[in-house]
Amino acid sequence: MEIKEINDKGIWEGFLVNCKEKTFLDSWNWGEFQIKDGNKIWRLGIYDNSELLSVALIILINAKRGRFLLIPHGPVTSNSEKQNILDRFLIKLKELAVKENADFIRISPIWQISDEKIFKLFKNAPIHMHPEVTWELDISKGEEELLKGMRKTTRYLIRQAEKNVDVEIVKSEKREDLKEFKKVYDETVKRHKFSPFSLKYLENQFDSFSTDSQIMIFLGKYKGEVVSSAIIVFWQDMAFYHHGASVFNKVPVSYLMQWEAIKEAKRRGCVLYNFWGIAPKVNSESDASKSKHPWAGLSLFKMGFGGCRKDYVKTKVYQITLKYYLNYIIEVIRKIKRRL
Repeated sequence: MEIKEINDKGIWEGFLVNCKEKTFLDSWNWGEFQIKDGNKIWRLGIYDNSELLSVALIILINAKRGRFLLIPHGPVTSNSEKQNILDRFLIKLKELAVKENADFIRISPIWQISDEKIFKLFKNAPIHMHPEVTWELDISKGEEELLKGMRKTTRYLIRQAEKNVDVEIVKSEKREDLKEFKKVYDETVKRHKFSPFSLKYLENQFDSFSTDSQIMIFLGKYKGEVVSSAIIVFWQDMAFYHHGASVFNKVPVSYLMQWEAIKEAKRRGCVLYNFWGIAPKVNSESDASKSKHPWAGLSLFKMGFGGCRKDYVKTKVYQITLKYYLNYIIEVIRKIKRRL
């Protein structure tokens, strides 16, 4: 086995087409976004002779709490030699970390819980940057069947919004409509008190995925005013509810907007709709309704559309320097403050 840098988009995306466990964080365009956002990246592949076995996007992150290498939802592999692949990547990652003066390596693998034992040289990270638990819906079924699979309340609210003449769902591929999203997003930030993304950050994401028509903004309007919005990424045969925002409104605009996003995904040939992250200890709607986790309400909303929970291996850290402990303390404090 040998590791090579991959500079051909066709090779990268072509390999990922045949991989089952993946998200848009593994895509070529996510790497392009990182470059636009000012981060240094490497797209690495493990080869056995001429056969490509695994790929990993490596991102160098400069944060106040430390400098580190990040592998989002990777490595991605098409075979079962995960231990050998991880070991090979780790050798290369340690070399890069030393060369780039990184304090630690953070891996957010999209591998099953049963693969935890493979990461014996790593520690669990206090917090994660990307979802470790997601909610996914098989949308290969017909629309009526999808509606039947929803929670009764969710289905009812969709129907109510459809009948309301003051409700309008706008689908946009225009960059300037990010400003409309940002207005609602900022209101959501104030209500839930989380660290927001800047407009420039969102614009860089939009620009990176719009080159291949892989991103769309959904604006949910009530009486002409945007009260709910979402940014959906469409990649390969999947759709991802990546960013969402809403202001308090008794009219169920968000439910209809989400349903329109699912139908758009079906029109694009997607077979899986990924609602992105949910609360970690929520396994059912009953759990979500009782949970005090900050994401409990959002989790209940997502679960109401039907689907199933998907758990990944916990985010892992490999320490390079003693400076990692400063990062560890900061992340533990953040976790406590955010009640995560």
